[in-house]
Amino acid sequence: MLGPPMTLTRHHSPTGPRWAVDGFYLPAEFTLGGWLQLSAETTTGALMPGDEPAQDPLLPPIEDDQEVWASGVTYLRSRNERQAESTVADVYAKVYEADRPEIFFKANGWRVSGTGQPIRIRRDSNWNVPEPELTLVIDAADEIVGYTAGNDVSSRQIEGENPLYLPQAKCYNGSCALGSGIVLATADELTSLEISLLIERDRQPVFTGSTRISEMKRKLPELAGYLYQELDFPRGAFLMTGTGIVPAHPFTLLPNDVVTITVGSSTLANPVNP
Repeated sequence: MLGPPMTLTRHHSPTGPRWAVDGFYLPAEFTLGGWLQLSAETTTGALMPGDEPAQDPLLPPIEDDQEVWASGVTYLRSRNERQAESTVADVYAKVYEADRPEIFFKANGWRVSGTGQPIRIRRDSNWNVPEPELTLVIDAADEIVGYTAGNDVSSRQIEGENPLYLPQAKCYNGSCALGSGIVLATADELTSLEISLLIERDRQPVFTGSTRISEMKRKLPELAGYLYQELDFPRGAFLMTGTGIVPAHPFTLLPNDVVTITVGSSTLANPVNP
């Protein structure tokens, strides 16, 4: 990669959501979904900002009609922790070794929180954790064009009771966060990224951890390929790629905690609402 990567951000402007690149607004008619419909050869050339600084508040870097999907058990640490929490531990060992990865739906774009916006823990669960993840941005032709930081907030209690409860453990109000922007990059440029997690309680660190994308068992194009194998995404898609940082039992998120996730040059910070 020559020079710093370009970064797309979405803002709450007086006229509605606006996209910017490297701190300057793109034309008002620009949409991420429309851009992701373009071929890989023309995408970068379509990003021509003006001279208007993008100083309005940030929004999550996804449009309402787009989707976030997620992959699971892609790191050895994740497999081990899932086995420890589950009453059917061999399910996670099998999917870790299998050819076919675990892929599941996470959120519609309109449900996603951005940096600075709250995430939530389920009221019917007493064991809830953040899951910091590299989140791929994939165009309509299944090409990885960038990434952002993602938080796959989860109820480990509910998932551990029965894998069939996965949708309830993973999909609820405030369970998905992305941000702060989309860093443009190819799959080959993502293999050495670092992911870090900081959880603060009463302004004091209560958990820290880090890993690297190189610790993943699966390749990023492999995960994207399975997502697109029998699904069309004419306006592109977001794919969380699993977590290698798992707070051990009995740690659980509490209301008013602050979760900060850094993936490469993308940072996402969210307070926890009850």
